[in-house]
Amino acid sequence: MAKIIRAGLIVVLFLLAIILAGPFLVPVPPLKGTVPPKQLADPDSHFVEINGLNVHYKTAGTGDPVFILLHGFGASLYSWHAVMDPLSKYGTVFAYDRPAFGLTERPLKWKGLDPYGPEANVNLLLGLMDHFQIQQAILVGNSAGGTVAMDFTLAHPDRVRGLVLVDPAVYSGGGLPDWIHPVLGTPEMNHIGPLIARQIETGGPDLIRKAWHDPSKISPEIMAGYTKPLRAENWDIALWFFTVASHDTGLTHRLKEFAPQVWVITGDDDRIVPTAQSVRLAGEIPGAPLFVIKDAGHVPQEEQPALFLQVFYSIVKVANCC
Repeated sequence: MAKIIRAGLIVVLFLLAIILAGPFLVPVPPLKGTVPPKQLADPDSHFVEINGLNVHYKTAGTGDPVFILLHGFGASLYSWHAVMDPLSKYGTVFAYDRPAFGLTERPLKWKGLDPYGPEANVNLLLGLMDHFQIQQAILVGNSAGGTVAMDFTLAHPDRVRGLVLVDPAVYSGGGLPDWIHPVLGTPEMNHIGPLIARQIETGGPDLIRKAWHDPSKISPEIMAGYTKPLRAENWDIALWFFTVASHDTGLTHRLKEFAPQVWVITGDDDRIVPTAQSVRLAGEIPGAPLFVIKDAGHVPQEEQPALFLQVFYSIVKVANCC
């Protein structure tokens, strides 16, 4: 019996060793052809250090009100390129890349708050507003950018003049289940995590096409605008860190706390955040009007910019801010 138990323990220990050491045996070759983010900057790009991060941003227009545009997962401030200049006729337009995306710095080590987590995203937005002396702003958040805007509004309601949620990922964008985070944060998973993140190189274009009602409208220039950040150094590691740091902030339980001056916009054919979810959200936020843009998917500001601007201008008038 003792020999059987001893043999069983040896087998268990052997299997455990394979489980623990196996991921470290998987080669993770360094990315080729990546460069520091600043080398990918456009002529109108700007950088500023906020909370220890070098943040990439662009601005257009002057004066009040200030519109702050927040992009979604896998995107960057590029997703607002079609509407920034038209909106600037009505005030100051400010767009920036959130950590792990675009050309904003991607730290690999840090002290204190995880820069890729939702709490740090709220703090970053506050730091940007303080740095540029923006006392109040109209926040415009697309997809996961909408959840950042909502988290910020709950934390700092006095700094928000209005909240425009564009196909917001509220019911399905809370990150991974809490129980899986201890597994994802292990050294083994952090070793192979970048390999998992790199799958966006092959799957990303399909996801972009899925985000549009009519993918034939996606020009080579638009596709290049989305894929350019994949040339920034450490993008894969940062995307993995972002995945690990993502978690549900409990927005669905706090929808009644949002005051008026909240608007919901959605494409009528959103297959990323189903249109029905935006309809539901508008019904659960007290007094939130819903605008459905025809023949548009997850990014109506890109696919139907004229219709998006028409809706947005009506919101501006209702808000009595211009």
